[in-house]
Amino acid sequence: MADSVGIQQGSPAVGAAGLVPAAPGAAGTEGSSAAGGSARIAAKKAQLRSSPRPKKLEKLGVYSSCKAEGACKCNGWKSQNPPPTPPQTDQQSNTVNLQEPCRSCSHTLGDHVTHLENVSEEEMNRLLGVVLDVEYLYTCVHKEEDADTKQVYFSLFKLLRKSILQMGKPMLEAQESPPFEKPSIEQGVNNFVQYKFSHLPSKERQTIMELAKMFLNQINYWQLETPSQRRQRVPSDDVVGYKVNYTRWLCYCNVPQFCDSLPRYETTQIFGRTLLRSVFTVMRKQLLEQARQEKDKLPPEKRTLILTHFPKFLSMLEEEVYSHSSPIWSQDFLVGATGGQIPVHTVISAPPVARPIYYSTSPVSVDPSTCGSVSPARKPASVLESNPVGEKRKASEPLHHEENKRPKVVGDIPMDLINEVMATISDPATIPETSLLSAHSARDEAARLEERRGVIEFHVIGNSLNQKPNKRILMWLVGLQNVFSHQLPRMPKEYITRLVFDPKHKTLSLIKDGRVIGGICFRMFPSQGFTEIVFCAVTSNEQVKGYGTHLMNHLKEYHIKHEILNFLTYADEYAIGYFKKQGFSKDIKVPKAKYVGYIKDYEGATLMGCELNPSIPYTEFSVIIKKQKEIIKKLIERKQAQIRKVYPGLSCFKDGVRQIPIESIPGIRETGWKPAGKGKELKDPDQLYSTLKTILQHVKNHQNAWPFMEPVKKTEAPGYYQVIRFPMDLKTMSERLKSRYYTTRKLFMADMQRIFTNCREYNAPESEYYKCANILEKFFYTKIKEAGLIEK
Repeated sequence: MADSVGIQQGSPAVGAAGLVPAAPGAAGTEGSSAAGGSARIAAKKAQLRSSPRPKKLEKLGVYSSCKAEGACKCNGWKSQNPPPTPPQTDQQSNTVNLQEPCRSCSHTLGDHVTHLENVSEEEMNRLLGVVLDVEYLYTCVHKEEDADTKQVYFSLFKLLRKSILQMGKPMLEAQESPPFEKPSIEQGVNNFVQYKFSHLPSKERQTIMELAKMFLNQINYWQLETPSQRRQRVPSDDVVGYKVNYTRWLCYCNVPQFCDSLPRYETTQIFGRTLLRSVFTVMRKQLLEQARQEKDKLPPEKRTLILTHFPKFLSMLEEEVYSHSSPIWSQDFLVGATGGQIPVHTVISAPPVARPIYYSTSPVSVDPSTCGSVSPARKPASVLESNPVGEKRKASEPLHHEENKRPKVVGDIPMDLINEVMATISDPATIPETSLLSAHSARDEAARLEERRGVIEFHVIGNSLNQKPNKRILMWLVGLQNVFSHQLPRMPKEYITRLVFDPKHKTLSLIKDGRVIGGICFRMFPSQGFTEIVFCAVTSNEQVKGYGTHLMNHLKEYHIKHEILNFLTYADEYAIGYFKKQGFSKDIKVPKAKYVGYIKDYEGATLMGCELNPSIPYTEFSVIIKKQKEIIKKLIERKQAQIRKVYPGLSCFKDGVRQIPIESIPGIRETGWKPAGKGKELKDPDQLYSTLKTILQHVKNHQNAWPFMEPVKKTEAPGYYQVIRFPMDLKTMSERLKSRYYTTRKLFMADMQRIFTNCREYNAPESEYYKCANILEKFFYTKIKEAGLIEK
C-alpha cells in the first residue's frame, strides 16, 4: 500500500492555535497527520466496499482457505496473473471469474469462497476492512527497521489474518487488559490540579485547566521512542518494563489509529505514572524547544500562555511525577489534610480521540471528530420551497413569537428580591469569568464569543437556477463541498456535490476569515412540517471549539423563524451521541405519515428527531442557564445570611418526651424546609379498589400496552426468566386487584413500575418494547396524578 506508515519517534508541532499533537508520518514523510493517514485508508476501504460482490469475493478469496473436497491445505487463492505485493485495492479489471483456478492448488476461486455465499453485505464489508488493515500491516512489517516494532506489527498482522480465516473479530490476547495502571495519567493530572491550584481564584484556575488539557492532548498523540532508541539514550533504565509499555502502546493506542479493526484507547486513560516517567523529560524538552523556535507563529493570546505559563506548569508537574511521596498518585488522594473528603469530580478531561471510521450499512457518514450526519437525497417534495440565497444569520437577531411576552414565574420568592438579585447579576463585573476550556463552560461558549467579536459569521446559502450566480456564494458552496468531502471520506464526492448544489437544499455555512470552515446541509419540507439534516461537518483544524454546537443552535433559530419546528435525520451508531447532545432523540414526534415517502427507512441506521421550542433562544441558551445559576447562588447566599441565628438546644427530651414534630424545631422553617409532599392514601378499601381498577383499565386500553398484557412466554423470549427474577404483567395485576391484594396504592404502583423496569432491563433501548415501556410509564403516572394518589 502506497500510504503505509512506519513508526518513528515524532516531535510536537506548534501551530497557529497553539500546541498541536504530533502524529506518526507516512513512511519517512515528516508532518503527515494521523487523521490524514486514517482518512486515506478509510477512502480505500470505501472504494473497495462499493465494488461489485464478485470483486469483493475475489479480494476475500486471497485470504480464505480452500474448501474443496479432499482436505486441500491451500490457505488463500492465488491468481494465475498475480497482482503486485501487497495486493492493491484499485485493480483496473472489473471482470471476476469464479471458475479461475488457483495458481497454488488448482482449485477454483469459487472453492475458496463457498463459505461467503450466505454472508451478509455488512459482514463482508467488515471483513474487507480487516483485509486492508492486514495489507497495511504487511507493508509496515517490511518497511519498519526497528526489530521490536516489526515484531509487534507482525503479531498484529497474524492476528488480523487469523480473524479473516475464522471470520471472527480480532481480539488481542494479553495477560492484562486496559487500563494497565491506576491512577491513570489523566487522573493523576486531575489530582495535580486539585492538589496545587484549588486555592487559586477562578480565572487563574481556569488557565491551569487549559494548560492541563493541552498537556494531556500532547501525550495522547505523542510518538514513543523505540526500546532500542531508549536503551541507547538511557542505558541504566528498565528497558524490559519500557518494552512492555511500548508494545501495549503500539497495540492499543498507535496502530488502531490507522487499523480501525482494532480497538482504540487514549494513552492518558490506560497508562499511569510509569509510562509518564519514561517520556516526561524528553517530551518536556521537545515541547518547550519547539515552542521557542516557533514563537513568532503563535497568536498573541496564546504566546503568554505557552511561553510563560506552560514551562512553569511542566516544572511543577515534573516534581510530582518523579517524587516518591507525591500524593497525586495515591489511591487515597481524595482524603484531604484535615481528614475531610475532597469533592470527587473530573477537573480536566483530555480532548476526545477521533474514533476510526467503521463501516455501517447506515446511509449516514460521520466526521468522527464532529459527529456530523449524512443521509442520501430523498424523494422530491411536492411543494417547491423558496430559496433565499446568502441569507445571513445574526447573533442578535430576535425571535419572532408571542411567547417572548410570557409572564415570569417567581414562585414564593418576593418580586423585589428577584429584581434586586437581577440587578446584581446584570453587572458583568459580578459574574465570575469562565475559561473556555473549563469543565463547566458551555460547549458553544468559545464560538459564541468569536461570533460577537466578528471572527466568525453564519450564512444560509444555496444554489439557485432563477437568480444570477453570485461569485462569493458559489465559492462558499465549493468550499462546503470540499469540507464535506474531506471530513466525510466515505461519501462519494459526486453525491456530496449534487446535494450541496441542489437548489432544493440549503446550507448553513460557517465562515472564518472569508473562507468556509464548516456547515450543515439541510432540506426543508414546509408542507410536511419538518427539515431533513443531510451533512454536518467542521474542518479538522477548527474542531473542539464548539462550532458544531453553535452551528446547530443557529440552525434551530433559523427554523423557528421559518416556523418549522422539527428536525429529522438518519444517524449511524457513531453519530447518535452527537445528536443526543443537540437535543435529538429516537422518540420521533413527527407523525409517520408526514415523513414516509420523503425520508426512506434504512437498515442499520437510526432515525432521530428534534422538536424545537420556539420559546428558547438557542444561541444564547447557555448564557441564560449561567445567569440562572448565579441567581440561585445569590439567593442561597442571602438566605444563609438571614438564618445564621443560633438557637439553643432542645431540652424537651430530658423531660421524657420521646418524639416531636420536625416543624416544631426552632429555626427549621427559616431554612426553607417544608414538610415532604405526600400523595393521598385512600383509607376506604372500596374506594381504593374502584380507583385502582379505573387506572388499570386505562393502562390496558392504551395503544402501547400490548407487550405487557400477559406473562412473557418462554418460547418467545428464551432466557427471559434467567434475567428477570420477578416478572410482572397486566393480567397478573388484574388478578391481584380482583383478589383485593392491593391494600395500598404503593403495592399497586410497585407492581406497575416492575413491568416497566423489567422491560428496560431485558430489551435494548432501540427496541419497540423499550419504547412502549417508556410511553406507557408516562401515561400511567399521568393517570396516578389525575386520581390524586401522588402530588402533581
